[in-house]
Amino acid sequence: MLRYVLIFLVVAIIAAIFGFGGIAAGAAEIAKIIFFIFIVLLLLSVIAGGIRGFR
Repeated sequence: MLRYVLIFLVVAIIAAIFGFGGIAAGAAEIAKIIFFIFIVLLLLSVIAGGIRGFR
């Protein structure tokens, strides 16, 4: 999942360099959304692992 974040981030940076503002903003927004989904899934995994470890 982090691979997709990095891909969209690179696309956003390259688009911004070449002056494609709309594409850069869209790619950056997608990267941000995927990153937050990753953080939520990571926290859920850590919590679930912690609960399973105490049984």
